[in-house]
Amino acid sequence: ELHAGQEIMRLTSGALPSLDMVRDGWAIPTATDIAFSLAVLALFAKTLPHALRAFLMTLATVDDLLGIALIAVFFSSLNAWYWFAGVIACGLVWTTLVRLKRVPWPLVAIVGIMAWIMMYEAGVHPTLAGVMVGLLTPAHLVHGEKTLRAERYREKIQPVSALLALPIFALFATGVHFETLTWELFFSPILIAITIALVVGKPVGIMATAWISKRVLGLKVPDGLRVVDLMPTACACGIGFTVSLLIASLAYSDADLSAEARFGVLVASIIAAGVSGFLLSMQAKHMEEELDEVED
Repeated sequence: ELHAGQEIMRLTSGALPSLDMVRDGWAIPTATDIAFSLAVLALFAKTLPHALRAFLMTLATVDDLLGIALIAVFFSSLNAWYWFAGVIACGLVWTTLVRLKRVPWPLVAIVGIMAWIMMYEAGVHPTLAGVMVGLLTPAHLVHGEKTLRAERYREKIQPVSALLALPIFALFATGVHFETLTWELFFSPILIAITIALVVGKPVGIMATAWISKRVLGLKVPDGLRVVDLMPTACACGIGFTVSLLIASLAYSDADLSAEARFGVLVASIIAAGVSGFLLSMQAKHMEEELDEVED
């Protein structure tokens, strides 16, 4: 999927010479924050079809993986190739350990930490260590177990991730000193470009892709839904936050520009959450009225 948000960042930066600095943040609109977007969906659209939730989860997951891939390719500096041998070794050991009938968790934790350290030393953002061990964890039944190990481990880690890791990351990654905020900051080219890209460009790109997929490629949307029904959910994908904040902090080496970009992500995510929340609540109300008419 090619996000229109990225193209807006590129076009905006190329149109005006004074906005050259915006170019460095072209990858910021890529990511969608899964936790916050699903929270908006749950808060404002409890009665909507499960297909919309599945659509949002799938899209947000792909977005985050794409964002992490961009970090690896464009925002990493490979300064020590030999560390990759250690990363590969950690991956092989992890693959073996998590497939044992009785998993030695202390050893698994050590291997995961070592993979993180070696990825960092190799010059690649250590976020990819989490992606690696996640992909290497069994997503199929093993040893006659009734549940998938990957799903079971995710459920165990989820509380720690949502209640501890994410808040700490958000606190430090945002890095916005509210006492220093001025009205001029809201007219920053970086902030404006990021806001337009996430709030407008992202939904436009998603809807265009959905329309082309149906009209040109012949793919189908879930039963009972039209392409236009995806619009509120597409707006929720403008909630960038976590991975977008990470990209913003890596894209700008200048501290002031980095702070502007991160504040832009925060502002854009809040606006996207408000817009999507309003549209989702209206959509839920409309679908409830249609259901009542059918029952009558």
